[in-house]
Amino acid sequence: MTPEQLRSFCLSFNAAVEEFPFSSFRELSVFKVEGKAFALTSLEARPLTVNLKCDPEDALRLRGEHPGLIVPGWHMNKRHWNTVTVDGELPDLLVQELVEDSYDLVVAGLPRTARLRLDRP
Repeated sequence: MTPEQLRSFCLSFNAAVEEFPFSSFRELSVFKVEGKAFALTSLEARPLTVNLKCDPEDALRLRGEHPGLIVPGWHMNKRHWNTVTVDGELPDLLVQELVEDSYDLVVAGLPRTARLRLDRP
């Protein structure tokens, strides 16, 4: 998956926006829904990686299945976030599923009115 494909996929979700909130990390793209982050990446970095929210049990399982490619989230809560290397070794479909799962987890934590606005009760 290329950086452009990753950006496009993250922005394809309902109400998803890209922000650059960190003055000391101007190149860090933070993809949010309703003000809550679901993906963080430096699209210029090589290898390309993305931090994604994950169910804690799934996070451990994925790290075991893909050592070195899926690791505890860099500068994030290691229980709930993974850093995923998006350089072609992992199938694009898996990366897309992980991004979508992250988005869904964040949306699930939003107030009911926000979820209904997003058409995800």
